[in-house]
Amino acid sequence: MDWSIQEIARIAGTTSRTLRHYDSIGLLKPSRTGHNGYRFYNQAALVQLQRILLLRELGLGLPVISQVLDDETDAAKALAGHLAWLKQEQDRLSRQIASVTQTINAVKGGGEIMAEEMFNGFDHTQYKDEVEERWGKDAYAKGDSWWRGMSADEKAAWKQRSQQLGEDWIAAATAGIEPDSAEAQALAKRHVEWLTGIPGTPASDARGTADGAGGGTGGVKGYVTGLGEMYVADPRFAKNYGGAEGAGFVRDALAVYAEKNL
Repeated sequence: MDWSIQEIARIAGTTSRTLRHYDSIGLLKPSRTGHNGYRFYNQAALVQLQRILLLRELGLGLPVISQVLDDETDAAKALAGHLAWLKQEQDRLSRQIASVTQTINAVKGGGEIMAEEMFNGFDHTQYKDEVEERWGKDAYAKGDSWWRGMSADEKAAWKQRSQQLGEDWIAAATAGIEPDSAEAQALAKRHVEWLTGIPGTPASDARGTADGAGGGTGGVKGYVTGLGEMYVADPRFAKNYGGAEGAGFVRDALAVYAEKNL
């Protein structure tokens, strides 16, 4: 059984134009094309589309999604991992709904608001322990305050900048350029500038000590090269650069930049 492009667009809540674009860039090919030029999609294509839409929900750009799909060809395994994340989000949102409902009832009925229960599900600090372990409590506090102080538009712009940087890294790695090339080093410079704009990280303050204890020159150099290694070692970061191979390119380019400039 297969479905026409119009049927899939309606069912998936997307557009025929989007599906044709996915076809043109090789992200989602139709299972067959009719004599009239109409595209048709079978079950395997629908599974691929579901994965694409799930990854888009995470904010990944199309080049990154393409690389993720190439790296993980076992659709069932990939979807199982995504399902686990969705269940966590479902639980978090259910707790948010319950806490907000309780607050509304208390406000309307003049009852007592239970502070301990009001923020159940608002897990904005889910990475707090990891950040504090890596860079200290002050780093988390500064970064959290910075993020909370941004408007919705500012947050969206920062996410877009981060996503574009990742996509540019992937494009450079795919092009086969050398880590010490001018193009790669320009990306490395952008990357360090991007890191510098995040309060609480060693890169955000180049006026500290030079022995690596603070945010000075030595600290920034060690921080940047250390991040490069982490990009390769941690799949959560590697996926932003198209997988381990792309992350390795970023690591090598950052190491060259750090050695010459930090």
